[in-house]
Amino acid sequence: MRYFLDCEFNGFDGPLIAIALVPEGEGLGDFYAVLPCHRPLRWVAEHVMPKLGAPAQSRADVVAALAAYLATDAEPVLVADWPEDIAHAAGLLVFKGRRMVPHVRFDLINLPGFDTASMSAMPHNALADARALRTEVLTREALALGQVAA
Repeated sequence: MRYFLDCEFNGFDGPLIAIALVPEGEGLGDFYAVLPCHRPLRWVAEHVMPKLGAPAQSRADVVAALAAYLATDAEPVLVADWPEDIAHAAGLLVFKGRRMVPHVRFDLINLPGFDTASMSAMPHNALADARALRTEVLTREALALGQVAA
């Protein structure tokens, strides 16, 4: 199954702050986790930190929760529209030299005109942004198949 991925991080190339996965299938549970951010950049402190909406967990706890979440899917595909989101998610799949998920694929997509800042219910919240990504991708796919009127 596909899971739509979004992450928040402390500036470009900065540490991961939050990660969200929203499954393609409706009614299935989302994954959302927040990690500590001890020295947020000013922009991050103003635009991301107030919107996290969940307490921070240790990296070990987030890794374990993510592994447990993906464990029920034999071939998960994480879909993102930003390469750094994939890099952060992949970084959570290894812990203490051990691969936490036996099989996972990543799909980096290009969505011309899509902007989470204008399409998300709460921009800069990874869960809201992942939901917006899911909606956009599924809508475009339905349009391409003629299942939705333009």
